[in-house]
Amino acid sequence: MNKLYLILLFLAAGASTTASACTNFLLTKSTTKDGSTMVTYSADSHVLYGELYHWPAGTWPAGTMLDVYDWDSGKFMGKIPQAAQTFNVVGNKNEHQLAIAETTFGGRSELHHQEGAIIDYGSLIYITLQRAKTAREAIAVMTDLVAKYGYASEGESFSISDPNEVWIMEMIGKGEGEKGAVWVARMVPDGYVCAHANQARITTFPLEGRTSISSDNMKKLYNPDVTTVYSKDVISFAKQKGFYPQDGKNADFSFSDSYAPVDFSGARACEIRVWAFFNAINSDMAQYWEYAKGTGIKRDAKGYATNRMPLWVKPNRKVDVLEVMDFMRDHLEGTELDMSKDPGAGPYECPYRWRPMTFEVDGKKYVHERATATQQTGFTFVSQSRSWLPDAIGGILWFGVDDAASTVYFPMYTCSTKVPYAFAVGNGSMMEFTNKAAFWVFNQVTNFAYTRYNVIHPDIRKKQKALETQYLTFVQMTDAGASGMLAQNPQATVEFLTEFSCNTGNQLVDTWRDFYGYLFARYMDGNIKTAVPGEKNPKVEQPALPEWYLRTIIEKTGDKLRVTE
Repeated sequence: MNKLYLILLFLAAGASTTASACTNFLLTKSTTKDGSTMVTYSADSHVLYGELYHWPAGTWPAGTMLDVYDWDSGKFMGKIPQAAQTFNVVGNKNEHQLAIAETTFGGRSELHHQEGAIIDYGSLIYITLQRAKTAREAIAVMTDLVAKYGYASEGESFSISDPNEVWIMEMIGKGEGEKGAVWVARMVPDGYVCAHANQARITTFPLEGRTSISSDNMKKLYNPDVTTVYSKDVISFAKQKGFYPQDGKNADFSFSDSYAPVDFSGARACEIRVWAFFNAINSDMAQYWEYAKGTGIKRDAKGYATNRMPLWVKPNRKVDVLEVMDFMRDHLEGTELDMSKDPGAGPYECPYRWRPMTFEVDGKKYVHERATATQQTGFTFVSQSRSWLPDAIGGILWFGVDDAASTVYFPMYTCSTKVPYAFAVGNGSMMEFTNKAAFWVFNQVTNFAYTRYNVIHPDIRKKQKALETQYLTFVQMTDAGASGMLAQNPQATVEFLTEFSCNTGNQLVDTWRDFYGYLFARYMDGNIKTAVPGEKNPKVEQPALPEWYLRTIIEKTGDKLRVTE
């Protein structure tokens, strides 16, 4: 079966994975207005309960073992030795401003299962965040873990950032009878942005030399000249398995085209999200539109796609964190595939399509679009690492739950020793509703908005932007206050930033719960009600359905609804 069918069948079946459809954008220091590095993430799954994870820092006696559980399923995988020291982790970021995110590309199905493997992609992320301080150290830890304990997931793209560098690493297991994984990691050049969204994106890469090393020379990883590192057998293993010709030149080897060849679905459901981000900040992306739609993929004799988008692009302008949040809210607006503009959007222009994403009419297969913003998001974030500030202050995880287009990102300082109760693990679950949990409060608002999107969502957007703008001002003030007290009392500074983060998150949920009440009262029963000062009853509007929709009704019903004298 083709990749799209497999992915969408997987989604429609409600499989217990978070990795079926995620999106990451990667921004280097010189692409942002304040000089921070940023990584975005939407953890998209129909069964992922959005919550904010926390692992406190710790010291561990020699001989301590760590229980490893599969992140998606909760299945016990095995035990590995615990590190002597572990760092504080909030969500996907630690106290040293190291952030790691992912998207699943799947890749060659024969490489998905590895008997006895302990480390799945989620465990790989969260164990590494507890053990590494920098992006380079994270690459060393991640590749060492899968080499020692096996890799128990499908192909993954990882975003890895610290205050100074941003890397993309792609990895796939070796399959049954083998141990570990093959992988390539590349540093995004400063002044460029990168992205990935469920399609492997690293193609050719420089081979061993001044700027590139294989895993045989990991001791050179910390040389700042090194910007590419790869497993020593990434090419030979592909040749062994028949993914790349035996006589193929190593210099022409493409990781993605060998281990996860792009097809219609890889472009249309995945690469198009990368295109939308690149297009927002680079004026030269029109040339890749036909490729991104999946209708114009060109190939060479090896089957490699020859007109793929570059791995990274240089933006035309610098952006701030509020703009990056908005990049995560894209529905292909401004393109011919704008999800709010076709009949599937209904009369209220809802830019979402319920699953399954494929359908068949008269024996022909069709797809609904998969844009960056999607209804089945568990949580989403924008990580901001700021090199000019001490780690305790510089690391912020702008965190939200549910649909990125309707969520509010609030600031979590990643030195925080606890998380807001409204976002905490154990406060509700996917089948346990509570109006004290952020996930459910935000879902109430977004799902209500889906019923009359073009009427209700503008109110959400206005409230969303007001709060996020306010939070950015709060952060600037909090940074200044924390900087003044850090040298005198580091512990008090951490407590101060923890309380700020928790209070902000909890108050946001209180605000959003009240906001739901306001929206429900204003828009229930198809009306639009506006309070009139001094009057008992509100002003009531009853907007008519659009003419195209009314014509569709008449085309289907004939004269059944016609008024006669």
